[in-house]
Amino acid sequence: MSLLPSHLAMVPFVSVDNMMKLVHHIGLETVLRDIAAALENDYKRWELFDKTPRVASHSDVGVIELMPASDGTHYGFKYVNGHPSNTKQGLQTVTAFGLLADVQTGYPILLSEMTMLTALRTAAMSALAAQNLAPKNAKTMAMIGNGAQSEFQCTAFKALLGIENIRLFDTDSNATKKCAANLAASGLNITQCSSSEEAIEGAQIITTCTADKQYATILTDNMVGPGVHINAIGGDCPGKTELHKDILLRSDIFVEYTPQTRVEGEIQQLDSNHDVTELWQVIAGKTAGRTSDNQITLFDSVGFAIEDFSALCYIHKMIQNSDYYIELDMLADPDDPRDLFGMLERAK
Repeated sequence: MSLLPSHLAMVPFVSVDNMMKLVHHIGLETVLRDIAAALENDYKRWELFDKTPRVASHSDVGVIELMPASDGTHYGFKYVNGHPSNTKQGLQTVTAFGLLADVQTGYPILLSEMTMLTALRTAAMSALAAQNLAPKNAKTMAMIGNGAQSEFQCTAFKALLGIENIRLFDTDSNATKKCAANLAASGLNITQCSSSEEAIEGAQIITTCTADKQYATILTDNMVGPGVHINAIGGDCPGKTELHKDILLRSDIFVEYTPQTRVEGEIQQLDSNHDVTELWQVIAGKTAGRTSDNQITLFDSVGFAIEDFSALCYIHKMIQNSDYYIELDMLADPDDPRDLFGMLERAK
């Protein structure tokens, strides 16, 4: 992967505006499929990555996290927050930015917004997991929680799995109306529902994506029948879950990185020795995913740094020879690398 800027001191930066322009230039569904392909490739070489659970700083109102990963050639990290009450102030629940660097020199080669990109990679990851775990020929998905992630999720499942019908529910009916309006021209058949129970009627896939930082029960045990795939993406920090424990006990559970998910995912409700399968093992062909029509599969997704790494590498590739970035003067570049003070003096 070559360095983009004309000079090493200059770092390519993808703003929110340029990220949106790039997505529209390529096409949203194409971007989702491309990111899913990048994720799949990196999941197949999962064992090569330097991995660690994200570094989290928790407060009463939210969390701020750093998510690092490296494949030995490139290093990437994401800064991300999660503050559920932000929407009351007109702010995003989640914001993020990320950096990609060259391991050999340590120099950054990309700085990018990742609020939009995180939504894209999360949706692509959900759909990739479902390709390996969901019932074949599934056509209907329930989308419970209709906030900022919901439209991306629905579009990704359409693009990668051929989902045709979306059944929406949120405790805030305005969120459901927003989601339905945004998806009106998507080609999906949209049904607005008045309860979770109504939303899951006839759904082969159930996606839960709520924001409240609490032990919630979005789905109870009696709501989940045999053969369903659950894409649980809202339980993503300590003290925050969406599913009743009994659902977990009936499900085959698949996770990204076990040490992180045991702390942050739905499985924080279970004993630490409860059996789970890391999804990379399924994608790499080392173990089976869905094995029967009656099996309940659960993707207990909390997001992992390798996914952000994959997304950053994809964006770095796609902005080459384009106008969708600017160069930032981020790095000092003295004529003599040992004379940083002299560079300062000559700038007078």
